[in-house]
Amino acid sequence: MNEDHGGGTNNEPELSESLKTFGAVLKVLREEAGLTQEVFAPQVRYSAHYIAKIEQGKRFPPGDLAERAEEPLGVVAAKVLAAAARSLTRKAGLASRFHQWAGIEEEAVSLYAYECRVIPGLLQPAPYLRAVFQRHLPPLTEDQFDRQVSARLARQQLLTERPNTAFCFMIEQALLERRLGGVEVTSALLDCLLERGHLRNVEILIMPLRQEDHSGFEGSMYLAETPRNQWLGYVEGHDSSTVISDPKQVSPMLQRYGKMRSQALSRQDTASLLEQMRGAL
Repeated sequence: MNEDHGGGTNNEPELSESLKTFGAVLKVLREEAGLTQEVFAPQVRYSAHYIAKIEQGKRFPPGDLAERAEEPLGVVAAKVLAAAARSLTRKAGLASRFHQWAGIEEEAVSLYAYECRVIPGLLQPAPYLRAVFQRHLPPLTEDQFDRQVSARLARQQLLTERPNTAFCFMIEQALLERRLGGVEVTSALLDCLLERGHLRNVEILIMPLRQEDHSGFEGSMYLAETPRNQWLGYVEGHDSSTVISDPKQVSPMLQRYGKMRSQALSRQDTASLLEQMRGAL
């Protein structure tokens, strides 16, 4: 069971099993080399937490993992990993691309999001995300529902686990005015946004309902800066998603996001609006 940034869920059992298999292979090769996750991770320039997720089959492996693993694991092991990774790529769909993006998020030094559809997953309090999943079609089983809720809540630990990562979330005011799930859910959402907006590394900006000079007409988008200072983009549709690595495509996204930051309410004005909206419930 996989998740996206908003409310969707994507079932790819075959891919999930393939991810677990890839993770098991990586674990065996690492252990054969006599390396712990804590020793191996710095040698491939990823965190031990990220390597653990890959070995558990919960994260899509980055494209250069096999290349980076050649020195600590050896040439043969690197070839085995590369072959396993190609198999995963051939089966790549929406869920697998989100796995890939989730791994990028976990390593990012900067993470920017603009949402006009639903509150970003990293900011959804439990009552709100339950309201989102309750409206999923086709309906989820109880087991699927519980796993989705648990997975998303676990991902939200990124905000506090990565205090040196700069997070910026830009949200359309309409998403708050909608009151998805009712007054109690909206109250919990506003409380959550106010609380997380106080974190030193988290910036929450509201795009006002009326903004004649709005540059976000192309829709929701996500941007991440890697530890090597490369910018990547991510966009989602109903049945498709794309991780964008070409600098010529990412550059316009960064430019658009920069313009939108100047068009949105400031951090202070956003907090004031959230307080005002909470008082009006």
